Amino acid sequence: MSDSSPSRLQRLRTKTATAAAKLATAASRATGRGAGGMIGGLVAGALDPTIMSTLAAGRPTVLVTGTNGKSTTTRMLAAAMRTRHTLATNDGGDNMDAGIISALMEDGDASHIVLEVDELHVPSVADKLDPDALVLLNLSRDQLDRVGDINKIENALRGAVAAHPDMLIIANCDDVLMTSVAYDAENVVWVSAGAGWLGDSVTCPRTGGHVVRHEHDWWAVKKLADGREFRRPTPTWEITDAGIVSPAGTRGLDLRLPGRANRGNATQAVAAAVEGFDVDLDRAIAATEDVDNVAGRYATVQYGDRQVHLLLAKNPAGWQEALTMIDRSADGVVIAVNGQQGDGEDLSWLWDVRFEDFDGTVVQAAGERGTDLSVRLTYAGIEHELSPDPLAAIRACPAGRIEVLANYTAFRDLKKALNKEEDAHG
Repeated sequence: MSDSSPSRLQRLRTKTATAAAKLATAASRATGRGAGGMIGGLVAGALDPTIMSTLAAGRPTVLVTGTNGKSTTTRMLAAAMRTRHTLATNDGGDNMDAGIISALMEDGDASHIVLEVDELHVPSVADKLDPDALVLLNLSRDQLDRVGDINKIENALRGAVAAHPDMLIIANCDDVLMTSVAYDAENVVWVSAGAGWLGDSVTCPRTGGHVVRHEHDWWAVKKLADGREFRRPTPTWEITDAGIVSPAGTRGLDLRLPGRANRGNATQAVAAAVEGFDVDLDRAIAATEDVDNVAGRYATVQYGDRQVHLLLAKNPAGWQEALTMIDRSADGVVIAVNGQQGDGEDLSWLWDVRFEDFDGTVVQAAGERGTDLSVRLTYAGIEHELSPDPLAAIRACPAGRIEVLANYTAFRDLKKALNKEEDAHG
């Protein structure tokens, strides 16, 4: 009796927590407070602290983490996985415990689970879910007042990998920090997905020794404590101009999403689906090619006589990459920056982004921290105007195609404002 009673009690607790979460989600949506993706998980987790493990039990699971590209890679991996399996996923971007619980409740009958997970939460989530696979994208500075030292994150992720030795790791061998995370893993698929931002990987995270780069190779000058050389592993998957190179040969890749980084994200998504979950290579590639936006990112929204193209960036690496995606022939450019909790209040990273490469385009500086951005653009020698309200900044641009680059809460608030305008004039 003692063996079966806890199980029955657990099932009852989970059922009660799930019912309460559904009510909270419905209330959130009905009152217009949000999509309900967070509140339901918060309620369920408070009522049943073990609900995440219970909901995921017995279902093959893959986690996706990294500083940049989590949501996009998760969306691509989910698309690839759906060609063979049914899925529970949080590919809308709610990547902490509450969002994960909500995703697991939403699709309780799905055969497999694909989850984006915040870097700080990976160790605890991995312990609760015992995942079959982990996709490691990249690591760089992000929200200095929340995340802190990036090497601490690398060390925590390395510990999570060591704690789950049977887990398949799909790691970007072009990223020094993620390579360190996976370097001792027993089951690794190395992917050459590219490393556009190098500012946080000039030294070895394990020894502090300098990292030397030569063409596609890199290595640490100082050997590891056990005498091994810390060097870029040889990849079995790679993204090139010709497409995805895998053990099966080269396949073309024609993404709807822009940018070199997204080609690397797609390669890791396809590698995870094929190597870890027996998905057909060609079907996986075709599925990633069909992804055209991620929670509104990369979307184009009509606003009067302007076509507003939305791009999101959250840290120096993401901003540097996003700047390469902006169409310099557009009729106007708006850059919006907030400094709320979701963005990080420390905006010193603005000085790490090479806005100097943005010469020749008149920019509208916007957002709650538009003045900080204006100072940075002034020192970069970029002609600009300051208009704190992003909608007003868009209206200050000529009619036609407008490129908008915003950080997290500025992007979120602008999407809401554009949707409200559309509803009002629809």
